[in-house]
Amino acid sequence: MHPLTLDDVVPIEEYAAKRDEFWEAHKNYRNRYRRLALGPELLVVFENRQTLWFRVQEILRIARIVEPEIIQRELDWFNQLLPGRDQLHAGLVVREDKMTTQAHDWKYWSKLIGHNIRLQIGRIAIPSLLLTCRPSDRAGGMAGWLEFSLATDEQALLADFQQPARLEVYYKDYRHSSGYLSDDVRRSLLDDLEMGNRA
Repeated sequence: MHPLTLDDVVPIEEYAAKRDEFWEAHKNYRNRYRRLALGPELLVVFENRQTLWFRVQEILRIARIVEPEIIQRELDWFNQLLPGRDQLHAGLVVREDKMTTQAHDWKYWSKLIGHNIRLQIGRIAIPSLLLTCRPSDRAGGMAGWLEFSLATDEQALLADFQQPARLEVYYKDYRHSSGYLSDDVRRSLLDDLEMGNRA
């Protein structure tokens, strides 16, 4: 997947003038193609060039960043989150407003590891790698970044829409499924894999 560059950045005044339009398009895209609930307290948002572009633009708008060298630093950081070859990347969000018990606070999630969250395709379970789940790394409920590595045969299974696919979490007493991935979500993830393998 090709990295974001300075040429992709919309100047903040132009972006701010059209922010409502950009937000609506991003929200619709995210909700239809990228966002999955794992029970009441966890959200998974698959990230790609389009979703990370919006994140960058929001940071530049809020912080009023216009200096090219600082913008480039932001781009460099977010480009690390782009999925690489044979990978899917996702943000893991703990929905603090949806925590159902006092036990489900940040301490509750402190021992969460990638193997607790998996992509199930047919009979194949693909565990994630959790890149971080430290409270110091979170912002706006963000708990960390998930990385799924799919072998060629696993990618073929994802492309076979006759095979059911969903995300699952098994952690302490928190055990939930996302429900089956829609065709739209699967096509979007397959696009990520194609672009990651092409770059």
